Amino acid sequence: MERVPLAERMRPTTLDEVIGQTHLLGDKEILRSIVKNKEPVSLILWGPPGSGKTTLARIIAHEVEAEFVELSAVTSGKKDVERVIEHARQNWNLQLRTILFVDEIHRFNKAQQDAFLPHVESGLITLIGATTENPSFEVITPLLSRTRVLLLEPHSKADIMAIVTHAVAELGKQKTVTDEAIDYLAELSGGDARVALGNLELALNIGKRKVTADVVKTAAQKRVPGYDKKGDMHYNIISAFIKSMRGSDVEATLYYLSRMIDAGEDPKFIARRMVIFASEDIGLAGNGALGLALSAFQAVERLGMPESNYVLYHVATALARSQKSRETTDLMHRSKDLSARFPDSPVPIHLRNAPTKLMKDLGYTEGYEWKANFKHTKGFLPEDVADSL
Repeated sequence: MERVPLAERMRPTTLDEVIGQTHLLGDKEILRSIVKNKEPVSLILWGPPGSGKTTLARIIAHEVEAEFVELSAVTSGKKDVERVIEHARQNWNLQLRTILFVDEIHRFNKAQQDAFLPHVESGLITLIGATTENPSFEVITPLLSRTRVLLLEPHSKADIMAIVTHAVAELGKQKTVTDEAIDYLAELSGGDARVALGNLELALNIGKRKVTADVVKTAAQKRVPGYDKKGDMHYNIISAFIKSMRGSDVEATLYYLSRMIDAGEDPKFIARRMVIFASEDIGLAGNGALGLALSAFQAVERLGMPESNYVLYHVATALARSQKSRETTDLMHRSKDLSARFPDSPVPIHLRNAPTKLMKDLGYTEGYEWKANFKHTKGFLPEDVADSL
């Protein structure tokens, strides 16, 4: 018989056993209300790995006395969905509820997601989808409108320590697990309870009598950052990097830069964003910033990694410390708005080129003088545009 992993054995079976996600599990919060009223609601559970999406779905099904059917969007196809729908119809005739849990629902294409709509709408199934990706982009709008999206947060370090401590207590006292080991397990987990329990299980297997931080280090090796170059983490961290530079917080800027580099982000992507930042957020307050950022991009292209580390940290620090100005950006948006509102306004005659005598006779370039800072009495904007300002 195959041994059940520790993370599966420690999976909570009631809401009261769940550690963390208090914003969803408080006395007046939605999941507590669903269980209390025994009225299931179609949900999209959006959160990182190991945050409890599958666990909460199973608990809801158990508490509302519904049959729990689980599919993975990675391995399931149209026929699997059709079988579940047919089974749900049989349950319906027997006055039994069916909760269909679809793990990684974002991996179903639009047509596959469309197939759920009539059955969710009719109440034949209660759909609970789990996703690590932003459902705004990965789940079709009609399905989103028929479900509630709940955001699950990564477990805090305190949550992970509590989960590991509970697991150690449940396993008995065959081996001692030190407080330092529990702390280190939580530190390495990245907020993922499954990772923490998996590392604990391996540490218990290799530790002779006592599990120490050193034993955990041997078991866990180096933690790979939870970073997907095309996923939410990619966009969240680059956003935090930009906002930290905008806020002139050097320490935060370099922290997020380090996370991107450690995760293997393309250094040219980082450098491109710094070039944009130099004009968008520093602009006229420091005209040298654009040249510095462009030099960084060229250096990254020519040097490669790891030598480009010096360039990226140098320029990110300089941009964070620089004075900031949004004047150029604001002027750009204002001018784009004007050109969109007045796309066909004729250029004033006095500003038009006059290569022939006829044009001059018609008033082209009239009153214009070729000298620096010359101010024409009629201005430079088309009349209707000027009147709108």
